[in-house]
Amino acid sequence: MRVISGKYKNKQLVGFDINGTRPTMDRVKESLFAMIQNNLKESIILDLFAGSGSLGIEALSNGAKSAYFVDNNIKLVEIIKKNTKDLSDDIHIIKSDYKDALKLLKNVKFDIIFLDPPYKLNLINDCLDKINNYNLLSDNGIIVCEYENEIINPDIFKELKYKKYGSKNIKILTNK
Repeated sequence: MRVISGKYKNKQLVGFDINGTRPTMDRVKESLFAMIQNNLKESIILDLFAGSGSLGIEALSNGAKSAYFVDNNIKLVEIIKKNTKDLSDDIHIIKSDYKDALKLLKNVKFDIIFLDPPYKLNLINDCLDKINNYNLLSDNGIIVCEYENEIINPDIFKELKYKKYGSKNIKILTNK
């Protein structure tokens, strides 16, 4: 697994083979970042359920100014630390469950939030509720949801873009 574009292009990332992770494939990541490229410059990123941190690192590589990585697995937090140790960006790594992390971050406004929770747990709607309740998304911010079969509640945020890649869905949401 590697960074596919930007200032860290071709940087090798570790952690794609850890049990419980499901890294975004390069072709999906490339398409995803093409969809959000206009939102990246100087943005503040939240990579919730960060895994190896590849989405947040890709965002930093393409102009984001700050990234918050959240995962509740200590092994993955250590992987994120390894993957970001030589980066010169503003990086915050939080070992926490998503509910506690979102509450902890309630005073931060994010321009891009990556939601890629374990598919079988169907956590996206709960995350969206909490993001909305804590007012975590900046006025022009976006939420990038990666999921398999979950039905996303259309009442909180509006859909900007949608793409399907095999069994994987990418939906980009923004404030109504």
